[in-house]
Amino acid sequence: MRKAVVVGWVLALSCGMAQAQTAPQERPPAVPIKASKIILVGDSTTQVLSGWGGSFCATHVTSFAACVNLARGGRSTYSYRAEGSWDLALAEMKTPGFVKTYVLIQFGHNDQPGKPGRSTDLTTEFPANLKRYVEETRAAGAEPILLTPLTRRQFKAGKLDRDLDAWAAAIRKVAAEMNVPLVDLNKRSADAVEALGPSMANRFAQVAPAREVSAAALTGTTIANPAAAAAAPSAPQNNAAVEPLGDAKLAFDYTHLGPVGADFFSKMVADELAVAVPKMRPLLVP
Repeated sequence: MRKAVVVGWVLALSCGMAQAQTAPQERPPAVPIKASKIILVGDSTTQVLSGWGGSFCATHVTSFAACVNLARGGRSTYSYRAEGSWDLALAEMKTPGFVKTYVLIQFGHNDQPGKPGRSTDLTTEFPANLKRYVEETRAAGAEPILLTPLTRRQFKAGKLDRDLDAWAAAIRKVAAEMNVPLVDLNKRSADAVEALGPSMANRFAQVAPAREVSAAALTGTTIANPAAAAAAPSAPQNNAAVEPLGDAKLAFDYTHLGPVGADFFSKMVADELAVAVPKMRPLLVP
């Protein structure tokens, strides 16, 4: 009799342990992640592979923010909208699930004269286009941030040719009038490039310069890469006129960026953003 009781007790204990092991364990409810989104809008100096945007998203944005680079090479404030790229950006702004969406807008290079289908009038159309981008970004529930255009890196007698100053000034004016945060990338990048000088600044290009280009840089003056000069002999140093529509070709020029340049200027953008928009600091890596 005692043996039967012991066997029964062992069986009951075994069944209880089995039930305890197989019973589903309760888990605490999941806490939604409060993520933000950063959208980049602009031209080839912002897009992946030829601008600062790829390095910015990969290196300077924390895991608490999604970073979407919608910049397109060769676009202006007019053509970016006309082709439908701005519609894609608006759709990204309206994607649910993000606590805050920031839109970084940088144009200027392709709004300059000499680019049919892209150029805009500096005094009327260009600022009007920018204002419309700001208004529609806010209407979509996102926060616009204006950036002045990244400098080109052409020198004459040791002085940087600041050929985008007028477009940068127009952007500053729009930012002030509409109370929009501003990253003055043009001034900051131009000051840095001029301080480095033409030889050091040539490191920022997509590929190394030709021997003749390097030799000229040592004198304080930049010249066109031989291949670019052959393609546009009438204006060999006019990057504003020869910058292509679409992805920048892998070549040496004074506008587009290779890995070294992308890393250098993306850090500049992140540093300036932390000052211009303090609430973005938790989303940025210095």
